[in-house]
Amino acid sequence: MGSTTLEVGARCPAPTLELSLLGSFELRAGDESLGVPASSQRLVAFLALRRGAAKRPQVAGTLWPEASERQAHGSLRSALWRLRGSGGDVVVGDQLSLRLAPEVAVDFRMAEALSRRLIDRSLRPEEADLGLASIDVLSADLLPDWYDDWALLEAESWRQLRLHALEALAGHLADAGRYGEALLAAMAAVRGEPLRESGHASVIRVHLAEGNHVEARRQYGQYQHLLKAELGLEPTPRLRALVTAS
Repeated sequence: MGSTTLEVGARCPAPTLELSLLGSFELRAGDESLGVPASSQRLVAFLALRRGAAKRPQVAGTLWPEASERQAHGSLRSALWRLRGSGGDVVVGDQLSLRLAPEVAVDFRMAEALSRRLIDRSLRPEEADLGLASIDVLSADLLPDWYDDWALLEAESWRQLRLHALEALAGHLADAGRYGEALLAAMAAVRGEPLRESGHASVIRVHLAEGNHVEARRQYGQYQHLLKAELGLEPTPRLRALVTAS
């Protein structure tokens, strides 16, 4: 008697489709991971990064650049057919163009928006943006181990954006007196590019804000040694001034 039944003709809502491009490719429908063939993964990822509609010839030519026009279009049709077998309406379009279905949630797009909020000095970050979850998101690479030219360009653009965002996040957290989290964000920026001076500067600033002058000098010394060993260079006077003024 206590059980609940659906009315005749009622339909269960379709599970939300979630596309992950950070860390690894994964398409999920609710709690279920959908198996997507490799050729279809490239199609979905390309359209997700494209954001708007893309002409079919452009899609085919970009994804299969070494094939003839006829072969490339055949490969595109095959990728679309295989994708339909994976479940879920991921790609929509017509005879001229294709695009990612608007109801597909893409983790990379949300991470990009987070990064821009953190970097924009005219905006005050939302409380939800400041914390460990944001550090985790901004520490993830875009489509690692993908070597298509279009994917590499997007991955490098994301790497630069996320490193700036991590440094900005470290500053916001330090200003709030959350030095432990600030240090984690700054160190994540250093791991993203160990030779990048601005990442080490973020670490040093957090140490100084917390009153840890010895740690700040230690970080400077480690970076100085690394830079000399790898590139034969010295840190800039601006970085040196951070620790000499403390």
